[in-house]
Amino acid sequence: MKFALMLSVSVAAVATFTGVAAAAPLDDLIAAAKKEGELTVITLPHDWCGYGEVIDAFKKKYGLKINELNPEGSSADEIEAVKANKGNKGPQAPDVLDIGLSFGPSAKAEGLIQPYKVSTWNDIGADVKDADGFWYGDYYGVMSFAVNKDIIKTTPTDWADLLKPEYKGAVSLPGDPRGANEAIQVVYAAGLSRTANSTDAAKNGAEGLKFFAELNKEGNFVPVTGKKAQLAQGTTPIIIRWTFNNLDHRDSLKGNPPVDVVIPKTGVVAGVYVQAISAYAPHPNAAKLWEEFLYSDEGQTMWLAGYCNPIRFNAMSKAGKIPADLLKKLPPAEDFAKAVFPTLAQQAAAKDVIAKQWDTVVGAVVK
Repeated sequence: MKFALMLSVSVAAVATFTGVAAAAPLDDLIAAAKKEGELTVITLPHDWCGYGEVIDAFKKKYGLKINELNPEGSSADEIEAVKANKGNKGPQAPDVLDIGLSFGPSAKAEGLIQPYKVSTWNDIGADVKDADGFWYGDYYGVMSFAVNKDIIKTTPTDWADLLKPEYKGAVSLPGDPRGANEAIQVVYAAGLSRTANSTDAAKNGAEGLKFFAELNKEGNFVPVTGKKAQLAQGTTPIIIRWTFNNLDHRDSLKGNPPVDVVIPKTGVVAGVYVQAISAYAPHPNAAKLWEEFLYSDEGQTMWLAGYCNPIRFNAMSKAGKIPADLLKKLPPAEDFAKAVFPTLAQQAAAKDVIAKQWDTVVGAVVK
């Protein structure tokens, strides 16, 4: 992307500007960020999208301290942290957010985030960003099954397979579907499989709840948050997560145990996550510099190395900026061909049904 707007402002002006901020000259922004000295991020597990390498690279490049809050939390936890720390200027107040797409508009409506347009703004599709710069898509993945092959001998290839007796006590969600975006999207995807890709999001959400109610009744559902450790130990030998998480688990386990990663035949859902800056960020310039780094060629390539499809992928690919070795590591394009990208309205409708009715329809508390 090209600079949407270049501001000729002083470091002081960068620090105090409160309007719809566009990308400031980088040297001024770097100076202002270094004056603040630190940045606070939240809910960024190091094995999620390669965030461990991203964080280390940012610290090395700019010399800023990074405070990391609640790395295993959810999008809902991030929003609550902003609300709880409105007047807090210390390290417990998050500067930046990485949240599910549906959380962007609601955070804007509540006045919890502030506008900022990165210098590569024009490379971000209009359908995955707020026109005023309050939130913007950063990467996406596709829902998939990760299967511990030491325990599960026959790999499930579709949602309906998970109901079979051979998968008793095996299937887990990546979080609490009452608040965790990734878990909400799992339930939605299961419902989408049952409705044959209906555009009625509330119906998809309701069908997804019914699916997990059946999975729970059969004893196949394990109400434990499924992560890499649980997959490796066999506590939950099948976990349903975004491709970027499951592919990372597969690679980092290095065959101990062997792991299959499968994109189901039906109900293929793609999920976009978005970036935003807290309206109460104690370090607003460090936050803007962080966003500039994430949306630069360097940051986007690092996300791709972590198996996340960066939001600027098409523009970078067209410009020949994607390393060939990374392209070879990605799943075949046809595996993603059936992916459905729910709209904001669809996500909001599904979230409303799933989060509110999980307790009454499914009843299993995910811990």
